[in-house]
Amino acid sequence: MKKRVCLFVCAILISIFATVALSALTAEEIIKRRDANEYFATAQVEAEMVIINGNRRIVKTMTSFAQGDNGLVVFTNPRDRGTKFLKRGDDLWMFFPEAEDLVKISGHMLNQGIMGSDFSYQDVMESNKLIDLYNFELIGEEEINGRPCYILEGTAAEGKEVSYYRRKSWVDKVRFVGLKEEFYARSGRLLKVMNVTKVAEVDGRWYPVESVMEDKLRRNTRTEFIIKAIEFNPQIPAGTFTLENLR
Repeated sequence: MKKRVCLFVCAILISIFATVALSALTAEEIIKRRDANEYFATAQVEAEMVIINGNRRIVKTMTSFAQGDNGLVVFTNPRDRGTKFLKRGDDLWMFFPEAEDLVKISGHMLNQGIMGSDFSYQDVMESNKLIDLYNFELIGEEEINGRPCYILEGTAAEGKEVSYYRRKSWVDKVRFVGLKEEFYARSGRLLKVMNVTKVAEVDGRWYPVESVMEDKLRRNTRTEFIIKAIEFNPQIPAGTFTLENLR
C-alpha cells in the first residue's frame, strides 16, 4: 500500500514539474512579448524631462514624433523653445534657433547627455526591437517594487551596432514590460541604470510612462522622464523628418 501511495505521489509530482517546464518561457519568448508592448511603428508623445544635478532641478518639455528609424523631438519649454533634434536612420542633427545653427551629432558627441541630461544621444539612436539587437539569456527571477520579474542578460548580437555592449533587464512576469535596466560597457563597467517608476495600459498594451535614468559616470545626477500623453500609430505629416523641417 505504501509503495502504491509513493508511486501515486511521484506521478503527481512528475506531472506538476512537467507542466511547469512546458509552460516556462524562454528568454527569446520573454523579450518578444516585451517588444510587443514597447516597440511601435509610429508614435506621437508629449513628455517632460526633469534633470536633477545636486540641488538643481531643470524641467524641459517636448513633443516628439517617431516613425521606424526616424524621429523628431521639438522642445517646448520657454528657455529651449524651438530647439529640435532629428534622427534619420543612423544620422542625427540638432537645431538651435537662437544661433540658427544646424549641427550634426556624430562620433564622441553621441555619448553626451541630451540637453545636459543623463540620457545620451546614443540612447535615442536604437529604434529596432531588442530581439533584433541582442542575444538574451534568462539568468534568474526577482521582485521589483513587489512585481515578480524575469532577469535577462543581453549581449550585442554579432554585426549589430548597439549603444551598450551588454544589458541586464528586469521584465515584469505578468505585464511583460521592462522595470529596470543596467547598461554595461564591453569591459564590464556599469555605465547607466534606468528604473521604471510607473507603467500604464495604453491601447491594450503595457508601456513605461515614468522612468529615472542615472549615469554612473557622473555624480549626484539623475533624469526623470515623464510621458504626459502618447498616441500609437498616428498619421504623421509628410516632410516631418526632413532637414528643411528643422529650421
